[in-house]
Amino acid sequence: MLLTLPSVLSSEEISVAQDLLGKGRFVDGKLSAGQEAVRVKNNTELQAQDELMTPLNNLVMGKLVRNPVYQAAALPAGVAAPFYARYTEGMRYGNHVDDPVMGQANQRYRSDISITIFLNAPEDYDGGELVIVSNFGEQSVKLNAGDAVMYPSSSTHRVNEVTRGERLVAVTWCQSMVRDAAQRELLYNLSLARDELIARDATAGATQRVSNAYTNLVRMWAEL
Repeated sequence: MLLTLPSVLSSEEISVAQDLLGKGRFVDGKLSAGQEAVRVKNNTELQAQDELMTPLNNLVMGKLVRNPVYQAAALPAGVAAPFYARYTEGMRYGNHVDDPVMGQANQRYRSDISITIFLNAPEDYDGGELVIVSNFGEQSVKLNAGDAVMYPSSSTHRVNEVTRGERLVAVTWCQSMVRDAAQRELLYNLSLARDELIARDATAGATQRVSNAYTNLVRMWAEL
């Protein structure tokens, strides 16, 4: 399931994030790449030890994890600290699939869902589209500053070459309580129907049956 999350960050929060990133130290993105991605990755990333990482994470990840669409669609068991990536003219990230297991030896997590949060406006750069290969063909994504997109980490994806300007994004990964992407999509759509029914009449029999079905499917499929 490819899903966009509008306005994860407000315009004021984007300004704060851009100001912090403008003061940061960026290094070659290949330093964080896995065995497959290192061959096709060409960007720079905020140095992991940079003191700006903490206030950035508090802002960006604080808003993401409280986002109701993210919570409903991801059913997160945990989320990784993000990478803050910068693409300038000539940079790109070729086709790749994200590593299935990430993190340090004592903090490993399964990457079920990849999330990109756009930190500057699409008018700031040409090219730089995130292209995700799905069952419906290639989906090109270039969103407004503050918006995010989430998609299965098992998807082949790339970032097209930036031909003008600068692209700024935060990229993170989530381990879901529900491993199977098709089950997550079913649960997300069922949760939307449940919310709509609750808004109409929380005490109706149909509402209670749908709510019970959703709750018990989560119970059946969740892994903790």
